[in-house]
Amino acid sequence: MNRINYFHSLIFFNICILLSAFDFLRNHDFLIICLFLILSLGISHGALDHLKGIKLLKILKYDSIYMFYFFYILLALIVIFAWIILPKFLLLFFLIVASYHFGKEDSEFIELNSKIDIIYFFKGSLVITAPLLFHKSETLKIFMDLNFDVSQSFFIVNEFIYFLIGLSFLSNIIISIDKDINIKALLLMDFISILLINFFLQPILAFTIYFCFLHSIRHSFKLSNELNTKDFIKGIKKFIIKAVPLTIITAILFLVSLFLLNNYYILDAAISKVIFIGLASLTFPHILLEYLVEKNEK
Repeated sequence: MNRINYFHSLIFFNICILLSAFDFLRNHDFLIICLFLILSLGISHGALDHLKGIKLLKILKYDSIYMFYFFYILLALIVIFAWIILPKFLLLFFLIVASYHFGKEDSEFIELNSKIDIIYFFKGSLVITAPLLFHKSETLKIFMDLNFDVSQSFFIVNEFIYFLIGLSFLSNIIISIDKDINIKALLLMDFISILLINFFLQPILAFTIYFCFLHSIRHSFKLSNELNTKDFIKGIKKFIIKAVPLTIITAILFLVSLFLLNNYYILDAAISKVIFIGLASLTFPHILLEYLVEKNEK
């Protein structure tokens, strides 16, 4: 798997260089395309959560899968309603949790020498800080669309952003200690790739490319390998078959939400809300499930 992940990072790195050469990509968000990619490639990497739910129920000695679905959906709905009531708190909390999630899942195939999990947070925070550094006004507009005004907050000051980016780079160095040259190269390529796409592309487009083609595909590779440890290609095919039903259901729910929100907001703002609030509602139960499975397996 390390070899597969290395070539995946190498291909992604070259794609980022290629995309940075196209001028027409630099001034547009391509929101419809971003939404399509997130609803297909993006959310599919969490479409096997029900299998992990079954594993967790077996560990806890519960038989009904409906219990898993009930609590998973309930938590997603709680996140959505909490965002409506406390948007500032929840978005800030989501950015913190998402940073940790991105850092951990993007490098979970690498055994961390230190057990200090904050290293994952600093590594993944680059996904949040890079657009603030290179496209601050556009990123702040997205936050405003999500009912979160951070224009007066200290953490958008460039000096603080540089500090976090430095910590993100340092976290990659810590993770790569005592690792072979391929792991070091992989982490460096991922770091530079995220900076590249955020420098040349608009924030939502840059995030979509990262989320779909680096984060989601890497996690999908991991799941495919777990489904078939002997034949990776067969594992991928099995993953696609198992992921399609829930991916389609989730995509339909996102589109219905977009249709409803478009009655109250302009299309761009409605898409931003669907993307980020929708991802938040899926991310929290997804992360909690990963944590519970990992904890109870140990």
